[in-house]
Amino acid sequence: MKKILFSGALCAILAGCAGDSDKIAVHEPLADIYDAAYSQFERKNYDTAAEKFLSVETQYPADKWAADALIMAAYSQYMDGDFPAAILTIDRFMRFHPGHADAAYMLYLRGMCYYRQVSDVRREPGMSIYALQQFQQLTDRFPRSPYAKNAQNKINILKNYVAGKVMYSARNDMRKENWASAITKFQSIITDAQETVMTPEALYRLTEAYSAIGLPEQVAGYAEMLKLNFPDSDWAKKLEK
Repeated sequence: MKKILFSGALCAILAGCAGDSDKIAVHEPLADIYDAAYSQFERKNYDTAAEKFLSVETQYPADKWAADALIMAAYSQYMDGDFPAAILTIDRFMRFHPGHADAAYMLYLRGMCYYRQVSDVRREPGMSIYALQQFQQLTDRFPRSPYAKNAQNKINILKNYVAGKVMYSARNDMRKENWASAITKFQSIITDAQETVMTPEALYRLTEAYSAIGLPEQVAGYAEMLKLNFPDSDWAKKLEK
């Protein structure tokens, strides 16, 4: 977050004519807008702060502080819990200021907007997928960013979360004896989320599913993979019972 100081008042005046009378529109000085916006932010009036920061970008789109105002507006909206509005503001920032020094931060903030909306593991992936995409984009584009390590931690959490949702759905398929669907989902965990904690169970469930449809070679193959890669897991031990 940045606060700017001005030695003098800045004023932009737009003049226009309408009929025989002159109409003059006077913009509020940039320094005054920033002071008012930060005052509202510090009082935790985040919605009002966001509006004022956005007015900087609206009134002074060509000013060098327009990008900073969008950053503060997005952060204010995030703090207010208005994640959809924050995402729209971040999208605007990335569209008009893609090479800005704080682009990595804005990607991180967009990821956090989705991350904060992640819901019950039993529901569809939804926001967790969007958050994962944002954090992955951040680590790919800005691996040396101060936000990259935190983003990678979030990626690991989200991959386990998404895999958990897939696992929950696959277990339901097994209970309904929908073996083809269950097998596809278990295999997707092994392929797309093999580093997650769900992988040993996915391998074990595949031995159950293939056993149920009478394919002993596949059962043996996945059992061997489980014992080879996760010999000390509870799921490997279940094979011996």
